[in-house]
Amino acid sequence: MRVPIRTLRRSALAGVSVLLLLATSGCFLQDPETSGQGGLGGQAFADGGSSDGDKKVTILGQFGGDEGKNFVASLTAFEKSSGIDIQYTSDTDFATTIKTRVSAGDTPDIGLFPQPGGLLEMAKRGEIQPIDTYLDYDAVARSLIPGFLEAVRLNGRVYGAPVKMAVKGLVWYPKKAYDAAGYSTEPKTLDDLTAISDKIKDGGITPWCMAWGSDQATGWVGTDWIEGYVLRMWGPDVYDDWVSHRIPFNDKRIIAAFDAFGKIAKAPGEVYGGVKGILNTPFANAMTPAFGGKPKCLLHHQADFAITFYPKPVQADLDNQVGLFVFPPSPGGYAGNPIVGGGDTAALFNGNDPDAIEVMKFLTSKDFGKEWAQKGGWISPHRDFDATNYPNETTRRIAAIAANADVLRFDASDLMPKEVGSGTFWTGMVEWLQGKSSRAVTTEIENSWPKS
Repeated sequence: MRVPIRTLRRSALAGVSVLLLLATSGCFLQDPETSGQGGLGGQAFADGGSSDGDKKVTILGQFGGDEGKNFVASLTAFEKSSGIDIQYTSDTDFATTIKTRVSAGDTPDIGLFPQPGGLLEMAKRGEIQPIDTYLDYDAVARSLIPGFLEAVRLNGRVYGAPVKMAVKGLVWYPKKAYDAAGYSTEPKTLDDLTAISDKIKDGGITPWCMAWGSDQATGWVGTDWIEGYVLRMWGPDVYDDWVSHRIPFNDKRIIAAFDAFGKIAKAPGEVYGGVKGILNTPFANAMTPAFGGKPKCLLHHQADFAITFYPKPVQADLDNQVGLFVFPPSPGGYAGNPIVGGGDTAALFNGNDPDAIEVMKFLTSKDFGKEWAQKGGWISPHRDFDATNYPNETTRRIAAIAANADVLRFDASDLMPKEVGSGTFWTGMVEWLQGKSSRAVTTEIENSWPKS
C-alpha cells in the first residue's frame, strides 16, 4: 500500500510544500483525429495548466526531500537541450491538493500521481489527456514492464505512464548468516520456501521477521502479503476481477489466499515476536533483529524500499550485507512469473501545450532517471533502461526481477475504493491476525464495499 510510505515522508516533511524552479536552461487505441506525435493543435481533450507555448511547464508531485532533489536533477539536462523551464512543486498532501486545484480550475500542466485511483478520477472528469493522442503508445507499451498501463486504463484508453516504480514481494535476508547456514537462495515454489523456513527453525532461529506497526495505517503490510498470494495462486485475471469487484472480496479463492498466508503469520514459531510483536513493532524495524550478533530471524518480506530502513552500516555495504530473492510461485498456481508493484504516474492536464507534451515524452521514456538511479532509491519501470546506472548490484538485481516478470499488477489496495483499500482491508488484516477467521474478515470487507 502506497500511503504508509508517503506517511514516512509526511513525518519528515510535515507542512512543507517546496517550489523548485528549474531555470537551467502505429498507435494502439489512437484517436483518429490526432497524430499521436504531439502538438494537438487545439484538439486536446484536456486544456488546463499554464499558458501554451511559453517554454514553461509546471509539475505537481509528491516527491520531496532527497527524492525531490533527485527528480529535479534528472530534468536538468533535458531543460538545457529543450530550452523548457520546468517548475516543480512538491506537495506531501498531493491527493487533496490536486482535487482542490482541479476544482478551482488551477491545474498544473503535469501531475505525478502516487496512486492510480486519483488519476482515474480526474480522467473521468475529462481533466486528463489520453496518452495515445501524444505519445507513441505501442513504443511505450513495449518498453514498460507489462501491466503498468492497465492500472490507468479507463473505458479502453490509458491516461498516464509511470516515471518510477516500486517492486514488491521481495524476500530479504542477512547475507552472511544466511549463506553460512547454506539455505537456498533460489526457492522455485512456495513449498520450497516452506522447506527453507523449516530448516531455519531446526537451526534454532525463528524464520520470519515481520512488523506491521504504522499508526492508523497498521495492517497495510499484511495487505501486500495477501496481494502476492492472490496473484501467485490464481493469476492476473482473478487478481483483476478481485480488484475491480467483479468477484466478491469473500470469494473462496481470496479466502484461500488468506488461509495460505495464515500458515506463516498465525502459526506458532514462524514469526519473531508472534502476533503481539507483529502489531506492536513499527514496520520500519521489522528486520532489525536480523542484524548484529546472532540473528533472531532471517526472512523479511517487503518491497525494494525496505533497504532505506536497514541500519546505516548495512546500507553502506548493501551488496555484502543483504541478499534477496523474489517471493516464489505457488505450486499449481499461476504458471508465469508475476510481481506486485507500484509507482508514480505522470498525467497531462494541458493537452494543447507542445512544451508540456515534450516534457511528458521525456518523463515517460527509458531515458529519464539516470541521474536519480545513480544516487539510489529509484527504479525505472522500463525494461530497456540502462541498468549500469544503478549504484549497486542489489538494485540491479531488483530491476532485473521486475524486467523479467511476465506480468506486473499494481498494488490492489491502491486500486480499490479508499473505503476498502485504505480502510476495511487494513483494519480487517489486524482483526484477522488477532484471530478472526478468513471467511469472517473477507465477508466484513465485502460488506463495506461502496454500493455505487
